[in-house]
Amino acid sequence: MIPIEEQLQQIKRGVDEILPEDDLVKKLKENRPLRIKAGFDPTAPDLHLGHTVLINKLRQFQDLGHEVLFLIGDFTGLIGDPTGKSATRPPLTREEVLENAKTYEHQVFKILDAEKTTVFFNSSWMGQMSAADMIQLAAKHTVARMLERDDFSKRYKGGQSISVHEFLYPLVQGYDSVAMKADVELGGTDQKFNLLVGRQLQEAYGQSPQVTLTMPILEGLDGVQKMSKSLNNYIGIADAPDDMFGKIMSISDDLMWRYFELLSFRPLDEIADFKGRVEQGENPRDIKFLLAEEIIARFHSEEAATTARGGFIAQFQKGAVPDDIPEVELDGGDEGIPAANLLKDAGLVSSTSDAHRMVKQGAVKMDGEKMSDSRVKITAGGPYIFQVGKRRFAKVSIK
Repeated sequence: MIPIEEQLQQIKRGVDEILPEDDLVKKLKENRPLRIKAGFDPTAPDLHLGHTVLINKLRQFQDLGHEVLFLIGDFTGLIGDPTGKSATRPPLTREEVLENAKTYEHQVFKILDAEKTTVFFNSSWMGQMSAADMIQLAAKHTVARMLERDDFSKRYKGGQSISVHEFLYPLVQGYDSVAMKADVELGGTDQKFNLLVGRQLQEAYGQSPQVTLTMPILEGLDGVQKMSKSLNNYIGIADAPDDMFGKIMSISDDLMWRYFELLSFRPLDEIADFKGRVEQGENPRDIKFLLAEEIIARFHSEEAATTARGGFIAQFQKGAVPDDIPEVELDGGDEGIPAANLLKDAGLVSSTSDAHRMVKQGAVKMDGEKMSDSRVKITAGGPYIFQVGKRRFAKVSIK
């Protein structure tokens, strides 16, 4: 097994809270594959990148040698998760749940290793539970504890109805941990109450209580609201490559780092290096290209990612680039080449002074976007398409 300190460093990446962390360390010291549980109610047919924050963490656990238990809540989906809801949510039909569940299985294995994942359906044990069994389960929790939940508390104080079946949801989710003998359960920060119910029920059934690990809720394209189809600020993992690329490129430069932390599989020190390069003057758009290509390659292919990048560049140049333009290869060294020098060496301007002047006038574009700093260093990569004025073009690769 991988050393515990190294495991902890990777496990903590992007995590909001581990409760209790000491218990996780104890379980890791047992030097065995831990049973890592995460449950998804198939309430919609398609997953978006917000869902994958948690699935990415599952993959990290797999890479560390642990066993992933992927639970499809076909039974809980019939109840409807009341988390964050200001009113009782209508449950789905069994047909809707089963159809969505098939889509989920197909989509999650774009991230998870299928050979190291066990898929469960909670109807396999909940469907066998008698009315007497359910009453016994309900006896292991109290109404007072249920009303500690923020959303239940607000609805109760506000005189809004809370159906009894909504109290059953945290109990069933918690019992899933008992049935699956989970060592660790993952969920969003909005699921903290439900995850802790799982700990409490495991203790009630004589099991070692699971460690709960909460992941932050990913902001959508607007950078404010959580990613959601209903808010139309989402990137679906089944979206076409060109659509995914365009959406990722539309996020703010600040939000890009949040996406890198929660969605990228790149090492943290590499991401820190990206930040340093941007602080030193590199165009953040070039770093965002890397993020978009990584995500599209994960859900489609490397070829699709490259094609999407080319399509994005072409789209924002609005067909203004001639088919036959000079191709130039330059040596950028370890630190890259200043834009002004690049423009001169590529034959697009007569001198670096001319380059500085043209950039200042807004007459220079790189991959369809106006350049604002002639001193920015262009690092290895490309090809990049540079345009000076209306008629001078070059396709430049940096080695």
